[in-house]
Amino acid sequence: MSADNLTIERDDSIAILTFNRPEVLNAFNNPLMKQTLEEVAQLNADDTVRAIVVRGAGRAFSPGFDLKASADRKMEGVQDWERQMKLQFDFIMQFWYSPKPTIAAVHGYCIAGAFELALACDVTIAAQNTRLGEPEVRFGTGIVAMLLPWVTGPKQAKELLLTGEDKLSADDALRIGIVNQVVPDGEAFDTAMSVAKSMANAAERSVTFTKRAINETYETMGFGRALRASLDLDVLLNAATDPVKEEFNRIRREDGLAAAIAWRDARFDTP
Repeated sequence: MSADNLTIERDDSIAILTFNRPEVLNAFNNPLMKQTLEEVAQLNADDTVRAIVVRGAGRAFSPGFDLKASADRKMEGVQDWERQMKLQFDFIMQFWYSPKPTIAAVHGYCIAGAFELALACDVTIAAQNTRLGEPEVRFGTGIVAMLLPWVTGPKQAKELLLTGEDKLSADDALRIGIVNQVVPDGEAFDTAMSVAKSMANAAERSVTFTKRAINETYETMGFGRALRASLDLDVLLNAATDPVKEEFNRIRREDGLAAAIAWRDARFDTP
């Protein structure tokens, strides 16, 4: 199956979902997110699918949500932000809540919303060249799915999220538990497929119920409620005015996205 935004392929019992907007490094726009939700729902209901591998076409996994599309979107109040961010949240969290094992093969850029999506997958394989992180605080927005503290711990999460670090190396991501394996460039997908095949060859009910049991452990600790509360705070943050966000948006509107990102990054250059 294929479309402009993504392709779905099968390798026996493994479904391969490829984000397919390489001209914008697979940035997530609304059509891509909505189509992915529809396709993954169908894969979840398909008894012949035993695992889902997700990857990005071209030079990167994804830089996250499409900032160019968001600049063109009219957001007139809290309700507009609630709808948009609920879509983004559901898009990320579908990989956590899928009854199938989900494996992310990441390379190039894996930042912002894409970083959160990789965290939501059960296993993440990173190419050596991958750069990861969450730059949101650098331009006045917030985290859609606050997964990082649950994957690492509060110290690592606060250092990354409160600085807006977005150049975390694959090796450092491995050291703090964000990815499962780091492999040579060009090998992330093959390694992800190998992991997926091992899971697909295991007893199906055991895999399904073991994933459910792990997820239920987190739910017992308040995982879902905490993520929803964080999303509510992020809606309020985005609906409010902020001088950094306003300046970033002004530059993006007048001079383009590249100029806005250059302005954002220059604020953090050290002599």
